[in-house]
This record gives sequence, structure tokens and C-alpha cells, in this order.
Amino acid sequence: MYIYGVQGAPVKVRRPSDYNPSLAAALGPSQPNPNLNLAAVGLTPGSAGGLEGPDRIFVGGLPYYFTEAQVRELLESFGLLRGFDLVKDRETGNSKGYAFCVYQDLSVTDIACAALNGIKMGDKTLTVRRANQGAAQPRPEQESVLLQAQQQVALQAADVVNDGLRQLQRLVYQAGSLPTKVICLSQAINEDELKDDEEYEDILDDMRGEGEKYGKLVNVVIPRPGPNNEPYPGVGKVFLEYADTDASSKARQALNGRKFGGNTVVAVFYPENKFAQGEYA
Repeated sequence: MYIYGVQGAPVKVRRPSDYNPSLAAALGPSQPNPNLNLAAVGLTPGSAGGLEGPDRIFVGGLPYYFTEAQVRELLESFGLLRGFDLVKDRETGNSKGYAFCVYQDLSVTDIACAALNGIKMGDKTLTVRRANQGAAQPRPEQESVLLQAQQQVALQAADVVNDGLRQLQRLVYQAGSLPTKVICLSQAINEDELKDDEEYEDILDDMRGEGEKYGKLVNVVIPRPGPNNEPYPGVGKVFLEYADTDASSKARQALNGRKFGGNTVVAVFYPENKFAQGEYA
């Protein structure tokens, strides 16, 4: 079997179900020609990479800004992966918002599907299911398996699942779907703008004035480089702390996707405990 990519989508070439070796031998060589120029017809050779079989999982509804590492970390909360593929646009290299994976331990397949399906990630909702299930409703026996998986997740499951749920909560924070009183703005400012004291104060005033439009603003933190330009966690980000989640939710909705200095801002909720401890990474 060979797998090729055509405009970002995999194309599988297999022998037909009625393949007859004797008849095929009479037609010509059965081995592929190593000199075949796939690039000339827009094809790229690939491999299944472990992404075959009934236990292959489809993960849809991923925020486009999720990196490959973040998606892997989310999925590996439930066990090691045998195969993984975040589907990307062929021309831009950007995520298309969906991926496929197969676990090394196939027994966690339904556990991961049940735990992740329907989770809110920013303004998106994850769709996680066996890839061969399609959009059809699960059969009664599948519903029973999923129910058991959900019960395992909720009641005890294995240590890997418990660890996975804790990691999942952290990732949900990172994705900005769980409301907190603090929002983090990235891509809002450039590091060079923070080096000059006067310009830094102007940026603080501007961010404070913008943030106060949405509710009672408690604090504004904009990390900046050290005196010798040494790197500092969170440089380039803006943190707005509000008195309540109603105000922070309004701010996040209004500021996410806004343009500041030609940059498109990404606004997400930020864990209050990390902010209180001065962890801005």
C-alpha cells in the first residue's frame, strides 16, 4: 500500500479486492518504479505512520493556533501515541483544525474519546471519535463502551487518565476556555517597544485605558526585558486582571482578534494562581 498527499489530503492506493497475482504478472512488473517522479504530478510520498485500523481517532474542532506540540500533549494525557498527524494546509503550513491519532495502548481509545469529546477550547468545541465511525450515531454496543469509559474517567480509571485530566485542565486554561479574572494578550506589542521607559509607560497607560472599558480593572502587568536585555518570562504579553469574570469575559471577547500596531491580538484566560505568583511564561 502507498499513501500520497494531494492538496493536503491523503490518497491511499491499494490492490483491488479481486487482485489475481497470476493475471497481474502477465501485465508487467509488480514492483514500483524507483524513478517515478511523484513531484511532477503534485504528489508526495508518505506512510501510514501507525495511523491505520479501527482504533484510529479523529480529533476535530481544534483551535487553529494550537501547535503540533500542544495537540500531542493534549492527546498524550491518556497514553503514548503510536501515530499522530495534525493536518495542515499545503501552501501555508497552518493547521486545518483537525488531526488523527492512534494510541499504543488501544484500550484507552474509547476513554480518550469519551473524555475529550465536547470539551470547549476557546470558541470551539472538540469532536473526538473513532475515525471510521463517521457522523453516524454510535450503535448500542458502542454507547455502552462510551458510557463505561466516561464512568472510568469520572470515578477512577488508571493513573494515566487521572494525570491526563489534570493536564487537560491546564491545557483548557491555556486554550482560554475556562473563565478567570485574568486575561493574557499575546502579539499585542513588540519587545523593542518595552525597552524605552517613557514608551513603556505610554503602553501601560494605553492598555489600562483600553482595559477599563470592559469593567473594573484591578491590575495591568506588562513584562519587559531586564536592564541588560536579558530574556524575561512573558515578554511581549499583556496581562489584565479584573475584579470579576464578567468583566474579563467581556474584555476577552472584545480584544481577541483586534489589531494593535498591525498585529492580530490573541486573548485568552490565564490561571489566577500563576498570575498571583508572578508566573508569566
